[in-house]
Amino acid sequence: MPPQPHPYPPRTFSGTCHGTLGELYQGPVTHGGERHIGLVSLPVDRHSWHHFTTGAKPGKAPSLPPGEKAARAVRLFLERYGHTLPPGSWDHHSELDVGVGMASSTADVVSALRCLFQALALPYDQGAVVDTLAAIERADSVFLDEFALYLSARHRVVRRLGTSVRFHTAYVREPGTVDTEAVTGALLTHYRRRSTEYGRCLDSMLKGFSAHDPRAVARAATSSAALGQEVLPKAVFEAVLDARHEFAADGVFVAHTGRLAGYLFADRPGPRLKGELSAFFRTLGHQCSFAQGGCW
Repeated sequence: MPPQPHPYPPRTFSGTCHGTLGELYQGPVTHGGERHIGLVSLPVDRHSWHHFTTGAKPGKAPSLPPGEKAARAVRLFLERYGHTLPPGSWDHHSELDVGVGMASSTADVVSALRCLFQALALPYDQGAVVDTLAAIERADSVFLDEFALYLSARHRVVRRLGTSVRFHTAYVREPGTVDTEAVTGALLTHYRRRSTEYGRCLDSMLKGFSAHDPRAVARAATSSAALGQEVLPKAVFEAVLDARHEFAADGVFVAHTGRLAGYLFADRPGPRLKGELSAFFRTLGHQCSFAQGGCW
C-alpha cells in the first residue's frame, strides 16, 4: 500500500510585534472624568517573533508557546473563536530585554496572537488583541503602528498621534528590573502631587505631535523624564541630562517604570557623534546602544 499523505503537511506561520524604548510620557491623564496612568510609548525597531509550524505526527496535541503570558493568550484566543490548532510546535525569538521597559511581555502576546490569526486563516481583529491583553496585564500600545496616548490599565486609546514624528536614539540599560505593579501606588501619589506640571508637559507633547515637530516632542519628553526621576530615579539620569547640550541632543527619554535612559535626536547621529556618545556612556559604566524610534 502506498504511503498515505500526511494530514498536516509542514507549514510555518509567523507573527511579529515591535517593542518600545520606554515612554516619551508617562503620567496622569484625565479621561471620562477619572484619572488614569497614561503613556505615550516610544516604539523601537526591535521585535518579538512567534512561529507556529504544523506537521507533527497525527494525534499529537499542539504545544503552547513558551512563556506564561503568551501561552495564556493563545488559550484565551482559541476559546474566544472556538478553534483548535492542528498538531504542531511553537518557537519564539525576541530582541527585547525583559523587565526594563521594552514592553517585552506585551509584544510577546501580540506576536503570538498575530501568528494565530495567520495559522487559523482568520481576519485580523485588533479588538480581539486588546481584549486578550486586558485579560492578562497592563499593556503598552505596541499593537498600533503609530504613536498614541494610551491608558495602560484601561487598555484604551485616548488619542492617536500618527507616524510623522521619528527619532534616532542613543541609550543604555541600567542593571536590574522593575515590577510595574509594585510601584503603581507610589506613582499615583507622585502624580497627584505634581499634577499641574504633568498637565503642562502632556499639553506641550500633544501640541508637538500636532505640529509634526519632533524637537518639541523631545523637549516635552525631557520634562516627563525629569518628573519621573523624582519617584523612580535612574542612576545615570543627571549625568545624561547635564550633557545633552554637549551632544546637541534634542531631548532625553527614560523607561519610567524600567531601566532605560538615553537621548533623542531628530537627525541621525554621524559616526563621530556615535563614538563620542559611546565613550560618554562607557565612562558611566554602560554600553551604549543605538536604535530608531517611531514607526518607520
